[in-house]
Amino acid sequence: MDANDGVFAVKAARKTIESEVIGASPEIEFPTSFDEPRGVFVTINTYPEGALKGCIGYPAPVYPLKDALVFSAQSACHDPRFPRLTDREANNCTIEVTILTPPTLLEADKEDLPNNIVIGRDGLMIQFGRRTGLLLPQVPVEYGWDPVEFLEQLCLKANLPIDAWKLSGAEIYSFSGQIFHETSPHGDVTEG
Repeated sequence: MDANDGVFAVKAARKTIESEVIGASPEIEFPTSFDEPRGVFVTINTYPEGALKGCIGYPAPVYPLKDALVFSAQSACHDPRFPRLTDREANNCTIEVTILTPPTLLEADKEDLPNNIVIGRDGLMIQFGRRTGLLLPQVPVEYGWDPVEFLEQLCLKANLPIDAWKLSGAEIYSFSGQIFHETSPHGDVTEG
């Protein structure tokens, strides 16, 4: 995705969030580049603290990007981990959009999995029975995790034992993402 589309994605997510918190529908004319199915996550952070206020998305490319982006932005306002986002909070938060590549199953031996993960490039998803968990590529960078810690935290996110990634029934998927974010509320949008 080029930088102009990334800026557009963040502005569209902000417009959607601001509409959602006041009970309105956003009216956005998306460019045709948003018609392709893509995975996407929308993250809302407090400013300037950078505390997570909401993060919801679609890891798989099941919807056109324009629909997945709107659904994700609306849902991030109601992330069940946090109180519902208010209009005042929305105006004082920064918005981040992560556009994902399709998840790919990591087929390495379990003990070799950490060697196949690049911190800062890879996001991870685990499926084990009915449990799933996902962590975006930026998360281990923010917390300073190594690949083993990343896998352990992924298991915890899925409400699994910390070492479930080593079990034969656990499937670990990797994906990458382009991250576009506001530098301040309603501010410039940068990539990275």
